[in-house]
Amino acid sequence: MPKDAPPRWDRRMQQRLARGEAAALGELYDRFASLVHSLAHRVLDDDEAADRITREVFGYVWEHPDAYEPKDGSMRSWVATLAHRQAVQRLWQSEAASLAASGEGTTEELERKVRRASAAARADYIVTSMPAPLRAALELAYFQRRDYRQTAADLGVTEDEARRRLRLGLQLLSTANTRPVDGSSPPGYGGAL
Repeated sequence: MPKDAPPRWDRRMQQRLARGEAAALGELYDRFASLVHSLAHRVLDDDEAADRITREVFGYVWEHPDAYEPKDGSMRSWVATLAHRQAVQRLWQSEAASLAASGEGTTEELERKVRRASAAARADYIVTSMPAPLRAALELAYFQRRDYRQTAADLGVTEDEARRRLRLGLQLLSTANTRPVDGSSPPGYGGAL
């Protein structure tokens, strides 16, 4: 990431996209394509569908750079929101079509499946977006089954600091289940792809 503050980079990127600078789209793609693809894949569990979502999201960004509102958050968050919303909508459509065709299952089961996939993708995004110290503490506690004392020793911080990092990281992760399932987005990120 450039040494500029992200909001400055975001505004400049939006201006470059609005001027139709293909190099800006390439730079944005290089920076966020793996994020978009991984979010879409996490929701859809399908590489081809994730590829399509990635193309659609960057096509939308290219055609509608003015849809981004810097005051509502970073460009990274906006692009991730677009990807997440599009992937959830695609999952909902494909699963609803499958349910209608087969007659097996219920709309409640469909809603639970979409909700689980959506929450898992949001949790992945939250973990990759959180500051490295919080992520490191959570990884030690979760993947290596360390308690806060062992985490503190491994990270070279006080036990209070380890508890604080774990608590904050878990609080951030708990927000993964608080967003709507229907693909709706936060204020300022409305509009269809």
